[in-house]
Amino acid sequence: MTLPPEHPEPTDSPSAPPSLRVLDLIDRAAMPLAIAIALLLFVQWPLRDLTRSGSGPTQANDLAQWLFALYVAVALRHAGRRGAHLVARPDLAADTTSRIARLRRNGAALCVLPWALFLVCSAAVPVADAVTALERFPDTFNPGYFMIKVALLLLAALLAVQGALDLWCERRRS
Repeated sequence: MTLPPEHPEPTDSPSAPPSLRVLDLIDRAAMPLAIAIALLLFVQWPLRDLTRSGSGPTQANDLAQWLFALYVAVALRHAGRRGAHLVARPDLAADTTSRIARLRRNGAALCVLPWALFLVCSAAVPVADAVTALERFPDTFNPGYFMIKVALLLLAALLAVQGALDLWCERRRS
């Protein structure tokens, strides 16, 4: 699959920044989470039948929830970089030279970057508190709810790094 021209160069390019290689490595590491999520959600009903209780299925569901949160945190940045996100405009991707194309590339990063940085700064302390307390799911009291908050922080950090990389690549291009 080829990347749309307005996105940063592929990671195998010699001019690709090392941080882009790290982000793509995170993407590849998160890919198996989709299979784990599907498997955990699939085994909920057989667990309910086998155990005749709600503890097995709720534990599988809670684990699937925090795995899904981690997966989405990584997948949103990945999809945006590849031009496959819901808000991506493939009709604009072909035009790389016009002023509007340049505004689009800079504008997307400039809109996301401040909010991502704000979220990183404002969520860092509550996330650290949740991790320290090993916060549990409120309905089931199963451990792991803190991972959903960690995923929020991961999403914001990944989007902030990607936004900064997009601006850096655009500045280098001009």
